Amino acid sequence: MLKKIIKILVFLIILFLLAICYSLIEPYWLQIKKIVITDDDIPEAFQDIKIVFITDIHHGTFYSIDRVKKLVDTVNNLKPHMIFLGGDYVYRDKKYIKPVFEELKNLYAPEGKFGVLGNHDHWQSKELTLQSMKDGGIKDLDNSSMWIYRKEEKIKIGGVGDFMTDTQDINSTVKDVREKDFVILLSHSPDYVEEINNYKIDLMLSGHTHGGQVTFFGLWTPFIPSIYGDKYRTGIINTKYTKLIVSNGTGTVIKPVRFCARPQILVIYLRSEK
Repeated sequence: MLKKIIKILVFLIILFLLAICYSLIEPYWLQIKKIVITDDDIPEAFQDIKIVFITDIHHGTFYSIDRVKKLVDTVNNLKPHMIFLGGDYVYRDKKYIKPVFEELKNLYAPEGKFGVLGNHDHWQSKELTLQSMKDGGIKDLDNSSMWIYRKEEKIKIGGVGDFMTDTQDINSTVKDVREKDFVILLSHSPDYVEEINNYKIDLMLSGHTHGGQVTFFGLWTPFIPSIYGDKYRTGIINTKYTKLIVSNGTGTVIKPVRFCARPQILVIYLRSEK
């Protein structure tokens, strides 16, 4: 009986050590996830437009500048029409802000690069982050918006301030749109989706949760930075008023580990149902 117990304990210890080793490898196992969004509101001129969404880079001790360079190269090789950045560009120190944007300025998309700030950007330096975004050719969409035109047709893109550390004003995004217009909203935290109470937003993009970062085989996580628990942890979620896509992000916080929550680049294709 004792030998059997010892064998079981040895087996469990081996599994535990393997899990630890894997959790140190997974942060480097980048997933390129393709998503097709179909909607009658998408204009013909925007058919099959390719949007790349990256978020939660957290450049710092755990995410080196070389990894940022590789991320930029990977995104550019996808040849996106538009690039959205979901915030949390650095981790723990404002000294990382300028270097990360010196690399992100090399991102290329003919229709533009757009971003919002996350809670970590506010904690380190909102002002320096905004200036560095501007220097890097990235349009800040915090509580602002703009129309994107192609062949005399248009879609609206907008954003809101971080749900934890800023104010959120969606008025700029929705004030001049009709329900038949196609509108994309960028919010660092997915929790803001609960504040949407009309059908004017067709698609919302968020990060912040890291997909749980360390999960129980992708099913559940003991800690997630959301007041709604696992509800908006990752993936595509259809809400009452809109469709939400939550990315696992690319970086990590607290510890440089992931378990069954792979880092992601999202490639989103727009297609009309007409």
